[in-house]
Amino acid sequence: MRVLITGISGFVGSTLAPALREFGHEVRGASGRGDVTELLVGCEAIVHLANIAHGSVSPDMLYRVNVEGTRFLAEKAVAGGARRLVYLSSIKAVGEKTHGLALSGAEVPAPENAYGRAKLAAERALAEVAGRTGLEVVILRPPLVYGPGVKANFLALMRAVDRGWLLPLASVRNRRSLIYVGNLVEAIVRCLEVPEAAGKTYSVSDGDPVSTPQLVRALAGALGRPARLFAFPPKLLEAAGTVLGRGDSVRRLTRSLEVDDSAIRRELGWAPPFTFEEGIRLTCKWYRSGRG
Repeated sequence: MRVLITGISGFVGSTLAPALREFGHEVRGASGRGDVTELLVGCEAIVHLANIAHGSVSPDMLYRVNVEGTRFLAEKAVAGGARRLVYLSSIKAVGEKTHGLALSGAEVPAPENAYGRAKLAAERALAEVAGRTGLEVVILRPPLVYGPGVKANFLALMRAVDRGWLLPLASVRNRRSLIYVGNLVEAIVRCLEVPEAAGKTYSVSDGDPVSTPQLVRALAGALGRPARLFAFPPKLLEAAGTVLGRGDSVRRLTRSLEVDDSAIRRELGWAPPFTFEEGIRLTCKWYRSGRG
């Protein structure tokens, strides 16, 4: 199969491209925001990874690029003869937190910020194009993705653990789903190859959720460092984060966000090839190589 990957040089794309080639697919890549019309000619499928991350631009720009840009790509894909489009959305299209019931996709979406709203709007734009043209759209909603090349908050936490910082997280009792990039790539491949995936929306994860203290201890063990945690009331920690303008980042460390990925396991026969422990070990090995 000839596959176009948008955002091929990004975090997920740089892992997906060689994996697709190993599975025998021909890969084309688009980076940045240039015209993909020529690249789409002869492609049977597209994996749409490219988007603007939340917080980096205005909501209007976020919408134009992540929603209208996705709609434009789908229209061009149909015109070029593509059969299937796999869209990497986000669990943020559904919500930012859970209270004992994991997000499966059956719930009413309730995105809490501009990024989540744009992801949901992009999903709906693709559904409209699919309904009108017959394009086979498959949507994946991952939680936080980690692995070699990870940036932002996960990398910051890894650095804090490596530097031996005291972290006020021992009292946190949350449950958060994560997904290792290698597991996400395997899910994308299944969504490209399995006919029954057409028209479906799937959540994906490593499996069992972990608490923030468990994550810190796993990182510390893989880095060969002590996990330096101390107790501090999570509500006070959130309040302090809000005062310092870091409220969203702190809440991601204190609150729960669980994903139910039973549908993709049951319907597509997908299972993550890497355990959480293996994913953390490989991520820390990359970090130790000096590339983090």
